[in-house]
Amino acid sequence: MTDNDTSEPTADLREETAEAAPEVAEHDRIGDLEARLAEANAAALYAQAEVQNVRRRAEKDAADARTYAATAFARDILSVSDNIERALASIAEELRGDDKFKGLVTGLEATAREIAAIFQRHGITRIAATGETLDPNRHQAMMEVPSDQPPGTIVQEMQSGWMIKDRLLRPALVGVAKKGE
Repeated sequence: MTDNDTSEPTADLREETAEAAPEVAEHDRIGDLEARLAEANAAALYAQAEVQNVRRRAEKDAADARTYAATAFARDILSVSDNIERALASIAEELRGDDKFKGLVTGLEATAREIAAIFQRHGITRIAATGETLDPNRHQAMMEVPSDQPPGTIVQEMQSGWMIKDRLLRPALVGVAKKGE
């Protein structure tokens, strides 16, 4: 009878645990599934946000590529523009009226106008320099010049500076006023 007495409470205990176990196991399983669902939702939202960021970044890169695709070419053409300006500046006024030079001057001026029109069409603009205050983002000071202008004022432009849209294409090489001695 001793064996039965000890086995009966154990059997009752097993029955109570067996009845409670499915309820606890079911509750744990639901909680686990809810946590996994929350993690999956968070991961899906994160992935969706990442896709939007990648799409926006790609659109911006494509727009920048379209806007600034001609940058290297524009830098190369600036030297052609500079040479045409130098050629026009080197022709003395008395020779400009001479019939022998009239065709040359007219051709150089027409070429300069065409280059200026192309630059304007593509958003390439000249940087103002002479008389402006030195801006290290747009001007490169090459020398200081004694002047009656306030120090830091640009008094001489050695090479024109250019922008393409809102980016620097080439800084202006300038001489800056220095404090008188």
